[in-house]
Amino acid sequence: MDFDQLRKIIGGILLVSLISLGLYEPFQQYITIPNQLTLFEGEHYSLPTSAPVTATIATNDSSVELNHQNHSLTLEANEQGNDEMVLHLAGIPIKKVDVNVLKNFRVIPGGQSIGVKLNTVGVLVVGHHQVDTQTGKVSPGELAGIKVGDIITQINGKPIEKMTDVAPYVQDSGKSGLPLDIVVNRENEKINTQLKPMRDKDEQTYKLGLYIRDSAAGIGTMTFYHPGTHKYGALGHVISDMDTKKPIVVEDGQIVRSTVTSIEKGSNGDPGEKLARFSTDREVIGNINRNSPFGIFGELNKDIQNGVMDKPLPIALSHQVKEGPAQILTVVDNDKVDLFDIEIVSTIPQKFPATKGMVIKVTDPKLLEKTGGIVQGMSGSPIIQNGKVIGAVTHVFVNDPTSGYGVHIEWMLNEAGIDIYEKGKSKAS
Repeated sequence: MDFDQLRKIIGGILLVSLISLGLYEPFQQYITIPNQLTLFEGEHYSLPTSAPVTATIATNDSSVELNHQNHSLTLEANEQGNDEMVLHLAGIPIKKVDVNVLKNFRVIPGGQSIGVKLNTVGVLVVGHHQVDTQTGKVSPGELAGIKVGDIITQINGKPIEKMTDVAPYVQDSGKSGLPLDIVVNRENEKINTQLKPMRDKDEQTYKLGLYIRDSAAGIGTMTFYHPGTHKYGALGHVISDMDTKKPIVVEDGQIVRSTVTSIEKGSNGDPGEKLARFSTDREVIGNINRNSPFGIFGELNKDIQNGVMDKPLPIALSHQVKEGPAQILTVVDNDKVDLFDIEIVSTIPQKFPATKGMVIKVTDPKLLEKTGGIVQGMSGSPIIQNGKVIGAVTHVFVNDPTSGYGVHIEWMLNEAGIDIYEKGKSKAS
C-alpha cells in the first residue's frame, strides 16, 4: 500500500471521528485548500483554515517558505520552482498540495480610449445587390454561390488585398465575356467558384452584385501593455463585422489615440455608448496582428501612460481573484483616465481559457451618474484588485447596464503571446 492510499484511509477515519465530535466545520475549511497552488515570486499566500494543522515542505531545495503562527499557515514564494506541501492534522498526513512558483511578472495597466483600424484578409462580402440589366435584375455574386461573410482572397489566381484590387478584373471580365475564377474563404474552408459580371443598363459598367469591405474602424479601451516586449492587449472581446456579425479575420491594423466626446447613458434594454473621435494627429501608437475572442493584440510603438497607475503592477491568476471590491480604469471625458469602484460579484477559477470569467457590477456613484454603468466602448477597461491587474471589462448585461462580464487577465496575456508560465531556473543538487 502506497502513501497516498494510506493517507486517504487515515483521512477517512479521521473525518468520521471529527464529525462525531462536532469538529467538522474547521476540518472542512482545512480540506477545501486546493490541491494545486500557483504563486508568483515574492507572493504570500495564507491558507484558509482555522483548524489546528501543521504542514511540511516535502522537497529539501524548496522555492517556498512555510510559516506557522496562531494556528495559521502562510506560504512565502521565494524563487521559481515546484514544491510539494504536505498538510497534517494531529500528526497524521491528510493532504498533499503541489506548489508552483512562477517568475515575478508585471504589466502596466491601460484605461486609455483608443481608436481601432482593422484591415481584413482579402475583401469581406457583406451583402448582395441586384444589378439592373437589360434582361432584368439579378445578383451575379449570388448566382455564383458567394455568401455573406465569405472573404474573397483571389481572382484569376492573383491575390486580392483591398477593394481597389477588384474593379479592374470586373471590367476586363465584362469586356472579354470570360468569367472570373474566384477563391473565397468560408469558415476556414477554401471554395472555388466562377462569377460572370453583368452590365448595369443605366450606369453602363459591369458589376459583381456584391457589397464588399476591406477595413473596419471603431473605439475601445486599452487593457495592458508589457514593458519588456511592448506587447499589448485591448477590448477583451473579438471585433465582429457590423453587417455579417462574424469575427473579422485580420490582415493587419493600427491603433491610435481617441478622445471621448460624449456619453449616451445606458438604461434597461439599452446599454449606452461612448461617442469618441480619433485624435486629430491620428498618430499610430501600435499595430494589430490578432483579433480573437479575448480582444485585439499587437505591439506598441512607444510607451503610453494613463496618468493614474503608470508603474508595472503584478497580475492575479484566475484562481487568485476574489469576490468583493475592485476598481476599473477607463475614460468617460475627453482623454482623462479615471479610477472607478466596482464589485466582483462572482469569479470562476478557470483551468482553461474562457471569455466570461467574472461577473462585475459598477458601484461608483460618479460613474453610474455619468454612464449608467457599463457602456459600449468601455470594453477592455482593466480591472484592478488589491494592487493587481486581474482582468478586463468585456460585456454589459442588456437588461442591467450596471453589471456585465469580465475576462481574466491570464487569458489575455496568453493571447498576446506572453508566457507567464516560464519555467523556473534549474536548482543546484
